Amino acid sequence: MKASGFDFSQVLALSGAGQRHLCGPRPGTHCVSLGLCSTFLPPAYLLQDSHKHFHPFNSGRPEFSPAQDKTQPPEHGCQGQHGSVYWKTGASQVLTSLSPDLPLREQLQACFSISNCPVWMDSSTAAQCRQLEAAVGGAQALSLLTGSRAYERFTGNQIAKIYQQNPEAYSHTERISLVSSFAASLFLGSYSPVDYSDGSGMNLLQIQDKVWSQACLGACAPRLEEKLGRPVPSCSIVGAISSYFVQRYGFPPECKVVAFTGDNPASLAGMRLEEGDIAVSLGTSDTLFLWLQEPTPALEGHIFCNPVDPQHYMALLCFKNGSLMREKIRDESASGSWSKFSKALQSTGMGNSGNLGFYFDVMEITPEIIGRHRFTAENHEVSAFPQDVEIRALIEGQFMAKKIHAEALGYRVMPKTKILATGGASHNRDILQVLADVFGAPVYVIDTANSACVGSAYRAFHGPSLLCLVSIY
Repeated sequence: MKASGFDFSQVLALSGAGQRHLCGPRPGTHCVSLGLCSTFLPPAYLLQDSHKHFHPFNSGRPEFSPAQDKTQPPEHGCQGQHGSVYWKTGASQVLTSLSPDLPLREQLQACFSISNCPVWMDSSTAAQCRQLEAAVGGAQALSLLTGSRAYERFTGNQIAKIYQQNPEAYSHTERISLVSSFAASLFLGSYSPVDYSDGSGMNLLQIQDKVWSQACLGACAPRLEEKLGRPVPSCSIVGAISSYFVQRYGFPPECKVVAFTGDNPASLAGMRLEEGDIAVSLGTSDTLFLWLQEPTPALEGHIFCNPVDPQHYMALLCFKNGSLMREKIRDESASGSWSKFSKALQSTGMGNSGNLGFYFDVMEITPEIIGRHRFTAENHEVSAFPQDVEIRALIEGQFMAKKIHAEALGYRVMPKTKILATGGASHNRDILQVLADVFGAPVYVIDTANSACVGSAYRAFHGPSLLCLVSIY
């Protein structure tokens, strides 16, 4: 497996921007935090120094001979979800006639109708979110339709904002790509379709029928369906690699391109989850990845089409109060010692004698709540617990919340269920024991460094065997 990626902090520094992303205030406000920011990235930066990333692929490849190997390895990649790129009218002709003598940026930098494209960090589309939910009958109705209530970072709401604020640029847009399908388009030399899994993060795709929702499209912008193109299964082979990459970088002409997807779906593939499994990332924020067969979309969490099995689904749950909250309680109740923290978990029984706590020092995502809330076995709210009880209340409360919200999305523990844990807290066996006790399933620690990249490699390997050939026109 050969991997390469873009460090935008370095790319932008070379361009004089000096920031990982560019941030502008909402109209009529001062930019005091990301909560008041439009966050975007110029698409030309995605092409900056691209030759430095494509040459390593070529240099690391074995020499293929069609006479010796009839099955050339396909290409696949993943990118951050929700970001979008806007190709202006006439860009397709440039894309299909790239000269191998020139770098991509030099040929494509004038092909975009929007110079600053929104990325996942953007939080400036609250008005568009409310408009979209109202158009389909409310937040829960939108969740049942698309897998999520309206989120500011989701692509459909970003498109609606661009249409409302810059209708002329929108009218000059012939294609809208996700960042994933944008990257695949470079390899194809033509517009690549959006795959089902990454398309699920747009508030536009009907996850059950796997078609664009006409109600959502109409609420966001006119003629949007033709600008998005038809979505395809994530296993689709969308075409052969462009002659540009064959001639400039030495890719084998027999190489096929599997539809690119988002980083979260690729991570699910990289961690090799199966039905009933859970992956828990215990980091600054805690994240749950779930494999579901029959999802029940809710107001919290996200349901995406499964990138591995098109008949199944995946769920994503994010919890903001993760390791920083655990570290605060460690400092307050265990003198800053993880050893004392672990001893407190060992000395208190499962169930914590009926004492339960929920700890949100910053506004939580799932659900939206803030504050510390402690309850005794008699269901009386109290202001404090003994130190050992406090520590177990924190850890049990965190994992109970995860299980409750997972079950609300349709998850059920199965006899074969396994929990895969990663992140800083996965090194603490006593924390993992509580995780196993709450879910009633065995826990395994995995090293998921570059799990999205590994997932892309798996999907490239399995793509041809699935024979999911599609027409991209």
